[in-house]
Amino acid sequence: MPRRSITSFSNPAIKALRSLREKKHRQRERRFLAEGLRLLTDARESGRVPETLVMAERRDPHPLLDALERAVEETGGEVIETTPAILSKITGKDNPQGVAGAFVEWDTGLDAIDRKAAPIWLVAQALRDPGNLGTMLRTGDAVGAGGLILIDDCADPFGVEAVRASMGAIFTQQLARTRWKDFVPWLRAHEGAQLVAASLRDAVPYRGAPYAAPCFVLVGNESQGLPQAYEDACDLRVTMPMKGRADSLNAAVAAAVLAYEVLASIE
Repeated sequence: MPRRSITSFSNPAIKALRSLREKKHRQRERRFLAEGLRLLTDARESGRVPETLVMAERRDPHPLLDALERAVEETGGEVIETTPAILSKITGKDNPQGVAGAFVEWDTGLDAIDRKAAPIWLVAQALRDPGNLGTMLRTGDAVGAGGLILIDDCADPFGVEAVRASMGAIFTQQLARTRWKDFVPWLRAHEGAQLVAASLRDAVPYRGAPYAAPCFVLVGNESQGLPQAYEDACDLRVTMPMKGRADSLNAAVAAAVLAYEVLASIE
């Protein structure tokens, strides 16, 4: 499909792309937006190619952008060239990065997870902040985790803020969405899986705790933490020292600190 130029804000294709910034439209279309050459390159190198590629006019040439455009064309996607002002409307940013893509959402069921792919997995329950969600994906990529499992009502991982905060890890990490009642049987269906919660209740110090692979690191909601029944189902509860007035860490930060400790223990 040849590249086409669109310079009207009222063009149906532009309106459709803009609508993906809203959750209800993403859910209906099963598509989401990602912006920036680096992020889209990470996607391409991970085997995810945008269905629609949007590029700003008079952008600086770059070999990675050429490779991205070829990949889209080879998979039958569409390449659109438009004005920086329209690209700004699509992405919701005053200074867009010159390129954005619309991707088809993939299967996020538990059955799509390859639990043998890594010794560490991150798990979040009722995580509401998309920035925290994206940060957890990025942390998972950094520590070599297999991916992120979202339990109960979490923020949308395909939302613009979460995708941006993931810095490309939305494409490199496996992702699953499920309910607690389904997660526990899935986890216990295979022997040896260890569920570890960051907790303040009957917990041992996180340093030197008996971690074992595969280790599933569980954090709870930003303000409420984990329900007690969820903590009770864990194999190990650990706590991190608070030297100041705060009684807990940010959920994504706690996941990162704990994940690195687990990594050091099981390597």
